[in-house]
Amino acid sequence: MSLPRVLLIIPCYNEQGSISALLKEIDDLCHDFEVIVVDDGSLDDTFKIAQPLSPTVHLLRNLGIGGAVQTGFKYADRHDFDFCVQIDGDGQHPPGQISKLLAAYGKDPAEIVIGSRFLTNDSFRSTWLRRFGGQIIARTLKILFPNCQISDPTSGMRLMNRRAIQFFARQYPYDFPEPISLAWALRAGMSVRDTPIKMRARQKGQGSIVGIKPLAYILRVLGYILLSRLKRRSLL
Repeated sequence: MSLPRVLLIIPCYNEQGSISALLKEIDDLCHDFEVIVVDDGSLDDTFKIAQPLSPTVHLLRNLGIGGAVQTGFKYADRHDFDFCVQIDGDGQHPPGQISKLLAAYGKDPAEIVIGSRFLTNDSFRSTWLRRFGGQIIARTLKILFPNCQISDPTSGMRLMNRRAIQFFARQYPYDFPEPISLAWALRAGMSVRDTPIKMRARQKGQGSIVGIKPLAYILRVLGYILLSRLKRRSLL
């Protein structure tokens, strides 16, 4: 019996300072993971550094995280991968934690398994405003989708099975994709669960959501989730 094929999708934008170390860390795991780096129109040397180390797609313009990740889903769907795991190119998601997502799926399968920062006490935590926002989003999802019991809806480290790959290859939100994609998946009748993982501070550079942006992010995400719930349920 052949082992399931797992694709690691790594979206990157201006991550020249972290992508090489991340790819080496993945290689050191000695697993049969396949990797695709999606360079989202970076203005630095991200593509130049990643391309010799991994299959790499260079988008001609910046599509945003949603467009970059969907590029990976399309690749996974076209090449018949059984699972894909999204990890950020900034080094926040330790590749050694991927095995925890796979183990969680093996114990209790779900279309989407999210790596949660909030189910363990010694994991890296982001700012209090981001944590607060994540809690509000999680509670909103639980109210609108009663079967949803997740603690970290904005986590970018997640595993998707074949059904989720096919679904997201056809439709994936470009704005605020992590929480909105969960609302879409739940509306389509998919199962979503989370499992504790450890994260760390980004290795280089600075995130895009700084200053008062997290507050605007929270309000807009809540609006998108409400709109998603009001739409007619789509079937896969």
